[in-house]
Amino acid sequence: MRELYKKLSDNLNEGRRVAIVSVYNSGTVKRAMVDEDDQEAWSNLGKDSGAGIGIVYNATGFTVCERYSLKPRLIILGGGHIALPLTRIGASLGFRVAVFDDRPSFANKARFPEATTVICDSFDNVTERLKINQHDYVVIVTRGHRHDSLCLRSILQSVFPRYVGLIGSRRRVGIVKKQIAEETGEADKLEKLHSPIGLAIGAVTPDEIAISIIAEVIKDLRLGLPSTNDSLAPKPWQFITPDLELLAWLASDCGQEKAAMATVVAADGSTPREAGAKMVIFSHGQILGSIGGGCAEAGVMQKAQDIIRDGGYCLVDIDLTDAAEDDGMVCGGTMKILVEAI
Repeated sequence: MRELYKKLSDNLNEGRRVAIVSVYNSGTVKRAMVDEDDQEAWSNLGKDSGAGIGIVYNATGFTVCERYSLKPRLIILGGGHIALPLTRIGASLGFRVAVFDDRPSFANKARFPEATTVICDSFDNVTERLKINQHDYVVIVTRGHRHDSLCLRSILQSVFPRYVGLIGSRRRVGIVKKQIAEETGEADKLEKLHSPIGLAIGAVTPDEIAISIIAEVIKDLRLGLPSTNDSLAPKPWQFITPDLELLAWLASDCGQEKAAMATVVAADGSTPREAGAKMVIFSHGQILGSIGGGCAEAGVMQKAQDIIRDGGYCLVDIDLTDAAEDDGMVCGGTMKILVEAI
């Protein structure tokens, strides 16, 4: 299992979406990994729009398919006054934010503390330094059309991102697009460029412009836009975003201590955690990760100890409806938890 999760971690860090398919049959477990580069196998996983994890039953057992992706990445090219609120808002919404500028006074962590990555380099090196992929959201807000052109040329030479937005007037953007189309022959890709950037909300101030840009990004993320070519695949937000600390532990040499892993394979109602959440339970009672706390976790702890002792796996149903009503809690609903030895 360690090698499987190490491979999962490596794929995610390379910007690739991955699925783990586990077949539970008559007490045995067989696992396989599918990444999106294997187009035939990936398409056979299904095109449903539900959660990032699904369970299918058969006469002798069941199959669990977990689809993983890191949080979507918002790449901001240009570290000026619009980049500041754009970084702050993007990070607060859960995006992995990368800021890129060629000026040391603008591209530094002190200026962008909320950003995951801050790089100071020539705009010619954008794709090489950031390894931009087809799932990224790229916002170009540099200080002039010469730098915009450098960014666009670099992007056109690599995999085209899911979203590329360019700030500027129609005239300025038109000049840039015409010039680059003539130079590169990539007019079709340039037609996917979002400009004027952002939703038309009459934004004037940097904060308002940042909100309009983020709103357009969210629209694409949640609903998809006609310019995207990923309409047949589940949207990024419908994938499981892994607990990186737990994933690192699963991918490491975990030692000889026995443990059990609890995974929320189905959730209905206002449950404390969504389907796909994981928790590791050790024999001495310590836990890593969470499936919701309180009675949600208490209900699987004893079963986990049995699994640690005896091996195997089981499904546990948790109904939080009555507890929520009695205690006046916001969370409720039902959860199905897979508990298995690791």
